[in-house]
Amino acid sequence: MTNAASSRLATARRVIVKIGSALLVDAATGELRREWLAGVADDLAAMRARGQDVAIVSSGAIALGRRKLGLPSGALRLEESQAAAAVGQIDLAHAYRSVFAPHGFNVAQLLLTLSDTEERRRYLNARGTLATLFRLGAIPVINENDTVATEEIRFGDNDRLAARVAACASADALVLLSDVDGLYTADPRRDASATKLKEVAAVTAEIEAMAGPVGSDMASGGMPTKLAAARVALDAGCSMAIASGVADNPLHRLETEDDATWFVTDQTPVQARKRWIAGGLAAEGEVWIDAGAARALGRGNSLLPAGATRIDGKFERGAPVIVRGPDGREVARGLIAYSAEDAGRILGMQSADFADALGYHGRAALIHRDDMSMTGRAGSLSREEA
Repeated sequence: MTNAASSRLATARRVIVKIGSALLVDAATGELRREWLAGVADDLAAMRARGQDVAIVSSGAIALGRRKLGLPSGALRLEESQAAAAVGQIDLAHAYRSVFAPHGFNVAQLLLTLSDTEERRRYLNARGTLATLFRLGAIPVINENDTVATEEIRFGDNDRLAARVAACASADALVLLSDVDGLYTADPRRDASATKLKEVAAVTAEIEAMAGPVGSDMASGGMPTKLAAARVALDAGCSMAIASGVADNPLHRLETEDDATWFVTDQTPVQARKRWIAGGLAAEGEVWIDAGAARALGRGNSLLPAGATRIDGKFERGAPVIVRGPDGREVARGLIAYSAEDAGRILGMQSADFADALGYHGRAALIHRDDMSMTGRAGSLSREEA
């Protein structure tokens, strides 16, 4: 029977699942655990069948590649990790394709670095790619781009990468599958009185103090990195579970057994994103619109170039901008889909004319409604978004 906490997984519109190396790769042989992975594919296929979007953040490339290259156990130098990832990524991608093929799903591979989630233009590109893959019914499999990342632009663990992906994709639920089954009040291996927390509403100093050196030889993360991931997820309006993936069909078990720690939020991803856009970014330019466009925005529509009358400022694609009505009052704030130069070229135009003006087929919206917050005045949300 589905319990109240785990029903968050069953009812989530979009779910990101992180799979750790300790689950994916047999520690004794260095081989991929194919039967276990096939069970995960069964679980995700069932979720897709009921209309949920799903994506995977997968570890394992380095663990698989180091065995083939004969690299020793223990810590690797950066260039050795990159070489192992380059070799292991091929096997990993093939494995995911093979386990989802019987279910009729296409699998897509995305390789990201830390800067891909921090630099706005690249962030929007990743967000757009994920949205398109979901729309087309594919299952994205994401990993850190270890083959090119330097120490300065690495996540270093896939827990935090998974949280960034969940935020980027506006996911409702993030599940960290690993060899630990939740957050305990103390290390249960050393303290027999330790109890597992079922639900956490915020990552406080008290919660952080409970994190011990939980991990494995193959995993780069531990409980502190999972708490860091929880903080990112909650800020993005995404609930997160720390759950054991050791047994077969771990996602099905999560739905049917009360055996995980859930970090929960009352915000939705849309509310969290719009609050961030409204109050968390300094505007780099302005877009003026006509009365018809202002009314359309009030109805929840995207801003189309046909309703824009003027562009002020110099900015690149993805910049935060203020949207002003014909009287000069602030109407909204958003992340614009064009540079100031290109936006100026398509003012007042219909989408059919974009290619002639730009030399390429641009996006239909100047600012998509998901990238815009109705403010009325700086920093305040409309009643509909509050």
